[in-house]
Amino acid sequence: MDILCVCGHGIGTSVLLKVNVESVASDLDMDVNVTTADIGAAKGTADASDLVMTSPQLAPQLDGVTTPIETVNNFMDTDEIKAILEKYDD
Repeated sequence: MDILCVCGHGIGTSVLLKVNVESVASDLDMDVNVTTADIGAAKGTADASDLVMTSPQLAPQLDGVTTPIETVNNFMDTDEIKAILEKYDD
């Protein structure tokens, strides 16, 4: 599963989210490839991913993206991330 983590600049909080998504996915024994992007790049590349994870504040800027978008309120909350990933775990 390809997951795109998105933040405003693609180098700060999206990287933090990426690390936590990879950790939780490993705990769930999910095979994931997690990448990061800033909101501008994400508009053009999100459709190539299976899932987009971002903040509730940025999600409206991805309007028109066909890939499922999940919002994460606290990028440090692994329980919140786990609940999202479990929805996509086959």
